[in-house]
Amino acid sequence: MDSWIVWLILAAALGVAELFTLTAALGLLSIAAFLTAGVALVGLPPALQLAVFVIASSAGLLGVRPIARRHIRQPPLQRFGVSSLVGRPAYVTAEVTGRDGRVRIGGEEWSARAYDETLVIPTGATVDVIEIEGATALVYPRD
Repeated sequence: MDSWIVWLILAAALGVAELFTLTAALGLLSIAAFLTAGVALVGLPPALQLAVFVIASSAGLLGVRPIARRHIRQPPLQRFGVSSLVGRPAYVTAEVTGRDGRVRIGGEEWSARAYDETLVIPTGATVDVIEIEGATALVYPRD
């Protein structure tokens, strides 16, 4: 079997593998193998074919892949609704205990409970929203 056919089969196998992994690495190796198949078709010796494959795959993996990964990156997930309140500061409007209380979160009044049930948080304190349970904010005082 001619060496260019072997390189072509390798290029096809790497191309199919790329479809399953979606990492761009195997696709770049597939392109390098395809280029090497062209070099082998011209009739260059196997040592030169291997050199072409190594150079083409290195150029792809070190040059093209980082650029492709930068463009593929997903923006961070944005939280909406009630989940966006977690981590925000709140102002205590009525004393917060392990059972009840009231806080103001971003201009809205919420029922609240202390995240640590043994705490009593006085009116006027600033707290952090740790979790939202239904319509109640679980809060913890800032140090």
